[in-house]
Amino acid sequence: MAHLDADAFYVSVELRRRPELSGKPVVVAHSGARAVVTTASYEARAYGVGSAMPAARARQLCPQAIFIEPDFSTYREVSRRMMEIVRAHVECVEVVGLDEAYLDLSGLLAPRAAMRRLVAEIARTMGLTCSVGIGPNKLVAKVASDAEKPAGFVVLDREAACARFASSPPGLIPGIGPKTVARLAALGLHTLTAVASASEELLAGSFGPNHGRDLCRRARFESDAPVGAQRKVVSESRERTFERDISDFAALCSELARMSRTLCESLAARERAGRTIGIKVRLDDFTTITRARTLAQPTCDAETVVSVATALLREYAPPRPVRLLGVRVAGLQSTAGESAQGRREQDAGRASPGSQAQLSLPVAC
Repeated sequence: MAHLDADAFYVSVELRRRPELSGKPVVVAHSGARAVVTTASYEARAYGVGSAMPAARARQLCPQAIFIEPDFSTYREVSRRMMEIVRAHVECVEVVGLDEAYLDLSGLLAPRAAMRRLVAEIARTMGLTCSVGIGPNKLVAKVASDAEKPAGFVVLDREAACARFASSPPGLIPGIGPKTVARLAALGLHTLTAVASASEELLAGSFGPNHGRDLCRRARFESDAPVGAQRKVVSESRERTFERDISDFAALCSELARMSRTLCESLAARERAGRTIGIKVRLDDFTTITRARTLAQPTCDAETVVSVATALLREYAPPRPVRLLGVRVAGLQSTAGESAQGRREQDAGRASPGSQAQLSLPVAC
């Protein structure tokens, strides 16, 4: 099993069109007082700049850094092309982000050589470097791919992973987040070895029997999760954190309409529609609420989404200035079948002299 991860993906895509920035500290982040870092080049990371860090803090740590606004439409297209190359080399692929995927290497005669060929082709055709981890399961593969970035190629069995990362913090392992790390630290468990050797009673007492058992297994790099198909996307959203909190309802409605139309353009382009329309509102005191309404039929019609989202916002009537606003369409399904059926019926109508075509319209899209 392998984990493939494109190194500093967003920055690497930017460097393809701005090669003069190669070797310089580059940070991809929106502008504005509340912007956060999307990713940073390794030159910027040397100054302590990291993903999800406030952009203002990144500027303090690395004043000479070059900041670039993110271009997610380009990143998605580059990701699509990269994953096409991956699937041409390996049959079973689970994409888990724009820049990473798990690969099932079973059945390959020379899996290491196959992965080296794959990495070389991505570098040659797309100008992107990737790090690879190979192991007996997803946990080992993922941690191995992160171990020697950039352009790492690490192969470990479970025992070697346990030994190599014995003194590492528990947060190294996927699925062990900051809150769990803090709770483990409160128990005196600061390393993977400590968690792996902790008694089941101790972990179960703080996390419950199932979660406690899972933590112990993860710390031992034990996993039987298979490489599955790409996750089914059931919702899509757009949201924005404002540089200044907004109190004016008309201004909020305008922002909501803009985001709704952008979202619907994306859905229509990929022939998707959903029945549930929702909003997300975060106030200046960080109170966050969501509201949703489910329609009788799926839609990706912009005016419908704008109308429902605005009505939800009006019903909530934010009692304080708004810091963040978002819109979501959920319960997504493909409209490609309806579109194809409509085209077939149109063609049939044209092919039958004297007949009157009966149009079957796609659902609200």
